[in-house]
Amino acid sequence: MDQKDLKAIIEQVLAEMNISGAEAAAAAPAVAAAVACPGVEDGCIPDVTEVDIRTQYLVKNPEHGEEYAELKANAPCRLGIGKAGARYKTDPQLQFRAAHSAAQDAVFNDVDHDFIEKDLGLFIVQTQCDSKDTYLTRPDLGRKLSPEAVATLKEKCKKSPTVQIYVADGLSGASVAANIPDLLPAILQGLQGYKIDTGTPFFVKYGRVGVMDEISELLDADVTCTLIGERPGLITAESMSAYIAYKATVGMPEARRTVVSNIHKNGTIPSEAGAHIAEIIKIMLEKKASGTDLKL
Repeated sequence: MDQKDLKAIIEQVLAEMNISGAEAAAAAPAVAAAVACPGVEDGCIPDVTEVDIRTQYLVKNPEHGEEYAELKANAPCRLGIGKAGARYKTDPQLQFRAAHSAAQDAVFNDVDHDFIEKDLGLFIVQTQCDSKDTYLTRPDLGRKLSPEAVATLKEKCKKSPTVQIYVADGLSGASVAANIPDLLPAILQGLQGYKIDTGTPFFVKYGRVGVMDEISELLDADVTCTLIGERPGLITAESMSAYIAYKATVGMPEARRTVVSNIHKNGTIPSEAGAHIAEIIKIMLEKKASGTDLKL
């Protein structure tokens, strides 16, 4: 930034602040210092969300610090973050707030429809929830398909597939964009390798886990698998779970579901999870059981 540009910016800032004359002359050095500071403009302030907290150890003069840091590196827990008097240090506090904001965004933001339909190639149906607020306050409605959804599934989906897979936003829309592009193809490829027939995949908006039971009955699937966003926490807002059941029926006990959880880039990565899920489905079909009845 040359002197001419800097002077123009200073004049603009002072004009917007309605400062002129002697006040402008007095304020100019401070404005110049703020404008010339490369901190924000040049990206010199580190992004707290990029810090790997498994390697961040902020305790001063620790006893057995190396051993503790080695243990901490095995799990993304907020340990060894140090204190400034009675308070947390600035870095951990900012990281906590950033993680909390990401969790809120994951819950309240809807998945982009263009991404679902164009990028993933899935059609969209909806539960009986008419909004995110209804979804969060009426879990029962998230377990039931809307009449329009029932009609669409009957029209577009293969009847009586061996395996029916679908995607749902659940409590983390962010998890869909982060995981499904790798996870869904990995499952389908794995099932294809086992020569297992699959139905027509689709996306359920405002879906709870329990809606898989109605989908299973409606499409007469042997195995139903829902890939759904987990409730976000302060470690990640992008975690996804796969709930899988053999011959799921409305009102069945939760113990009949098999779950693969913590699917995300810092947990079980999507491609590996897909291969594992395909193998579980194969075993389910062989043993005709799921949940606590299935011994893996």
